[in-house]
Amino acid sequence: MTKKMIDHIGGEKLLRKLVEDFYDLIETIPEGKALRKLHLRGHGLDHVRTEQFNFLSGFLGGRRYYEEKYGHMDIKLMHAHIPISEQDAEDWLMCMDYALVKNKLDGVEIDKLRKIFRRICLLLVNDLEGWGHHKN
Repeated sequence: MTKKMIDHIGGEKLLRKLVEDFYDLIETIPEGKALRKLHLRGHGLDHVRTEQFNFLSGFLGGRRYYEEKYGHMDIKLMHAHIPISEQDAEDWLMCMDYALVKNKLDGVEIDKLRKIFRRICLLLVNDLEGWGHHKN
């Protein structure tokens, strides 16, 4: 049987720590500044800490808390109203990389996870200039 990605991370307990460390970084390092602003325009960082864990748990092969709560796991839909630049995507990836390193998560499977995160982040880049407003 193939090991699920959540198990490579160390299960829910370590996933929760990864998410907490990730958002601690967003709140404290310069690379997190633009992301901090985006989250503060939305439901706030406390909300996103919870929902990021809920989403990633299911995304990584664990319990699908996000889907149980909202009825879907459509990441594009979740972010459709948020202006996300390529730099925002790179900043997110950098903060996540720092969190992975901080939690001593490495190896072939974690490298695969980094590539998956990169594809998803770049998929979310859009042409919104404001919340829900496309550039002319």
